[in-house]
Amino acid sequence: MSVERSSIQVNFGKPFPLFPLDGVVLLPHALLKLFIFEPRYKQMVERALDGSGFIAMAVFEGNAWKKEYHGNPPIRRHVCLGKIAQHQKLPDGNYNVLMQGVCRARIRQEMPPDEKRLYRTATLEPIETDEKEEDDLFILRDGLLTSLRAEPLPELASVQSVLSELDSREVPTPALLEVVTLSVLNDKPVQYRLLSEGDIFRRGEIVEKELGRLKRLLDRARLQHDPEAPNGVMWN
Repeated sequence: MSVERSSIQVNFGKPFPLFPLDGVVLLPHALLKLFIFEPRYKQMVERALDGSGFIAMAVFEGNAWKKEYHGNPPIRRHVCLGKIAQHQKLPDGNYNVLMQGVCRARIRQEMPPDEKRLYRTATLEPIETDEKEEDDLFILRDGLLTSLRAEPLPELASVQSVLSELDSREVPTPALLEVVTLSVLNDKPVQYRLLSEGDIFRRGEIVEKELGRLKRLLDRARLQHDPEAPNGVMWN
């Protein structure tokens, strides 16, 4: 998962297109590759490219979307507003798109598709508190790095990837939190909780708590593992 710093200005006075998926796929500072092939979302991308380039990545509410996907199944209130950073239109009319996460937001009012617009839109309001300087985030970052480096977490490929990225370049603390959320924490309710939390210190507490829970699970798995046991056998 790559990260990018930006200071993109957003005009919340206009509605934004909604692109709902099953789970959180984008957070601020993160980059996401998408393959766009549905007619409604191809139209959405084309219009976004003609305008501000913003698309709100939303999350389906419950499982109704599995039966109503081609309609307008309910979505959850919090979204990540992203901006098209790169795009490629393919010969068949489909798109490869690279989205850059910009900010967290909350849906104020949703507008359904109409005769000319095939996709949903919504007016949004930002939920994140003021940005903090890195010096103000020292304790948060130190706790997060300590948690990531605590054995046996570095044995996980996702944690190795995050630590490797930290070794190769400077990653701001807000971006680091988002990368850990998307790369290491695979629990969908936890990811949505972090999407809907506007306070960075509260997000830091949640991420550290979840890393601690993951560490305890791995520790218990280690205790159950016996290298001398018959293949496939664990002792309880």
